[in-house]
Amino acid sequence: MKRLQHSRSFAKKSLGQNFLTDPNIIKKIVDAVDPSAMDTIIEIGPGRGALTERLVGSGAEVIAIELDRNLVPYLRETFASRSNVQVVEGDALDVNLETILSASGRPANGNAKVVANLPYYISTAILKRLSEQRHFFSELILMFQREVVERIAAEPGDSARGYLTVIVEACFDVEKLFDVPPEAFLPVPKVWSSVVRLTPKRTQNYNEAAFRNIVSTAFSQKRKTILNNLRASLSNADSHLASAGIDAKRRAESLTLDEWVKLTQSISASAGTEPHEGG
Repeated sequence: MKRLQHSRSFAKKSLGQNFLTDPNIIKKIVDAVDPSAMDTIIEIGPGRGALTERLVGSGAEVIAIELDRNLVPYLRETFASRSNVQVVEGDALDVNLETILSASGRPANGNAKVVANLPYYISTAILKRLSEQRHFFSELILMFQREVVERIAAEPGDSARGYLTVIVEACFDVEKLFDVPPEAFLPVPKVWSSVVRLTPKRTQNYNEAAFRNIVSTAFSQKRKTILNNLRASLSNADSHLASAGIDAKRRAESLTLDEWVKLTQSISASAGTEPHEGG
């Protein structure tokens, strides 16, 4: 594989780019993905292709989605001789994964894997997007700033717990794998990163759209009680909380996933919204 001699000059601060260069960390990520020739792997943000090279070498069908238009020609030239890699120029927040998977000859049947090194500025948005499309995937191996991982893994009562925590918990089983030091990247960031495995939860017994809306509203002002946040847009908020067995004086960060589900079911039943299974 070709190597860029001046990696720092290729990193765009506006895109939050820090290219993974440590071969030991790359190996640990690949081991976590455990790629095989039977796999379809979507890599979000391949950058200079250090991780891509190992994934392609496994024989897996690799779809690399790169936003940086300056890197796309380099990646396409680098992997031009490999038939099992497709470099897609685009924003992972906008691309139609179902279309891309179908075009690759690998149907979107829920068996694709995702691997990504995600910059801080896009972490919340991409997690929300991936949670909405989780029915395409069997697992996701994602690297974030360690602060983001601490947020999504926060337990009830932890001040770090927020909207993103609850949405991720509702949609995935979360397993933190390992931390990554700043020196594993070029340019060297000021923070540590962490790698997590997210395994999609296939079914649920509540209306997902209503669930997301309720959780978002309840976390709108974290210092307020859940009642004060909900009553701004929901009539009889106190009775719904009582029906779910939730003390109205509690704050949103203290609720368990089970309590969020019970609250959603109560509100949906009142509104005549039928629960449905999530994909």
